Amino acid sequence: MTRPLRLAEFIAAISLATDLGMGQPLEQCLRTCLTALELAEAAGVERDTLPEVYYTALLRFLGCTADAHETADLAGGDDIALRAAIAPVLGAPPREFLGAVLPSLAAGRGAPARVAAAAGFLAHGAARLREGVRAHCEAAEMLAVRLGLPDGTRAALGAAFEMWDGHGFPNGLSGEAIPPAARIVILARHVEVIARLQGPDAVRTALRGRAGHSLDPALAALAVRNLDGLLDAARAEMPWDEALRREPSPRAEVPAERLEEVLAVFGDFSDLKEPARAGFSRDVAALAAFAVPDSAETVRQTALVQDIGRVAVPSGGRTSPANDERLRLHPYYSERILARTPATAPLARLAGMHHERLDGSGYYRGASASELPWAARVLAAADAFRELLVPAAGHTRTVAQAADALAREAPGKLDPDAVDAVLAAAGLHGRRARTAAPAGLTDREVEVLRHLCHGATKKEIASALIISPSTADHHVRHIYAKVGVSSRAAATLFAVEHDLL
Repeated sequence: MTRPLRLAEFIAAISLATDLGMGQPLEQCLRTCLTALELAEAAGVERDTLPEVYYTALLRFLGCTADAHETADLAGGDDIALRAAIAPVLGAPPREFLGAVLPSLAAGRGAPARVAAAAGFLAHGAARLREGVRAHCEAAEMLAVRLGLPDGTRAALGAAFEMWDGHGFPNGLSGEAIPPAARIVILARHVEVIARLQGPDAVRTALRGRAGHSLDPALAALAVRNLDGLLDAARAEMPWDEALRREPSPRAEVPAERLEEVLAVFGDFSDLKEPARAGFSRDVAALAAFAVPDSAETVRQTALVQDIGRVAVPSGGRTSPANDERLRLHPYYSERILARTPATAPLARLAGMHHERLDGSGYYRGASASELPWAARVLAAADAFRELLVPAAGHTRTVAQAADALAREAPGKLDPDAVDAVLAAAGLHGRRARTAAPAGLTDREVEVLRHLCHGATKKEIASALIISPSTADHHVRHIYAKVGVSSRAAATLFAVEHDLL
């Protein structure tokens, strides 16, 4: 019997990606979720509200990629650094807010850049933050609908940055016009973040100081009275397991036929990080699936989710050793996130290989040809081809130019057959200029050689290639003559040496 696909597992997984995008440690949203549930139960909220609290806590930052590009511009280069600086002072008085945020702007750059970023933030920060939060909330609502979440959760996500006194974003809601789930989650994150960074006393001070301003005063007073229990929830040793255990009933499930719809949410969420990459994951999925029809479902699903780890890479396009390292690590983050849930675990290792190269120059493992299965080679080629079509520094390649550039990566870095398959999927048959096989072997002879080296008899070769046994024998004899060998073992050594397998 097929195990039901739990929606909470997918949502918990995507919450790990939002942790990365917000500059927080992994499982921060899970800890906030547990804290929010504790507060909701202390407040005696209605049973129907608990799922809204649960999903809002996990998905409050689902729109973090929607305004990442603009936030990076506002920050002077690093959206993640700005968001990390904002985390403990979100909802704090202006003086405290600016005191924490201004030093994070244009971090690592010269004094003129830092001064310009600070001046721009003081002049336009509020308006641009409001615009960014609006985009953030709108995207979160849309993605939540696609995940099949109820209207109450959607409304809470849309109000997830409002303040009790009406000075929040994006719509200036105030008081009880803010959905209860949103008010609970906003306060719960204050508890988790401030306790982790500054300790319990700082939490009490913040809750009391912000009550009636950014926070619901009654909830803030309740939180202070129940702070020990909230802190215990925020410090759970196994937040992933505990959050899934505490999912409110009835547990939501994803029908098997909707799996790829949910995985597409992962891909679209990731691609929003950079405007130029809109639709990137869907394109790679389509190319890869067409290129390997016998494994189409696996490679399509993997391509949709393999870039989830890119959320950890700062937007803005600024090159630095630290940012380059984050880029090289994004397949690692993708793999670790996908490994958490049973539905995506079978895709995790393959997703972690989509930037590997035959010569070992790829990342994050630095794997070489013998370690890369066929599906990984196709994904690498499809990803590389689509990457060549992403506009960069004002330059845009045509499809033909991208195809020629991709061809130059084979056979040293990319598998030539994978490149051919991807270009054929893109409608570019024969675009790649083939590298001549060694010893004058023809393409058909290389095919025969591969089967031969893997132990196939001449009869089996004939069956696999739909040729007669006598033709197979003819090819084998020609191969031996051209290569200068007289046995399968020697032919195999030749093939290995020339990377023909």
